[in-house]
Amino acid sequence: MVQILDNVIVNVESNCYGFDFLIRIIKDGVFPIIQIAIPIILVVLCTFDLGKAVIGSDDKENKKVLKKALKRCIYAILIFFIVTIVNLIFTIVGTITENETLEKWSECWNNPSSM
Repeated sequence: MVQILDNVIVNVESNCYGFDFLIRIIKDGVFPIIQIAIPIILVVLCTFDLGKAVIGSDDKENKKVLKKALKRCIYAILIFFIVTIVNLIFTIVGTITENETLEKWSECWNNPSSM
């Protein structure tokens, strides 16, 4: 890990003020995991819940399981769109504001590798 950090070039004159590397990790590493892996896990758990409901014979328990499965599906959809909403907010803030710092931050968020 130290070798990777030794090779990072920090350009404090860029729009990201030296945070280019961190922004790229968030956008290219963390966000895809949040956007893809977590909803897949929730859908798989939802499938197990539905399988339990089909196998089970208790109607009251089936309603609880179906309600839980529906909530997990809704959470999966919401988590999938959170990344898109965050990107949209940062872009909108940069375009509608007249604050130079926020414009630079928005440019940094949209193009972190521009040095």
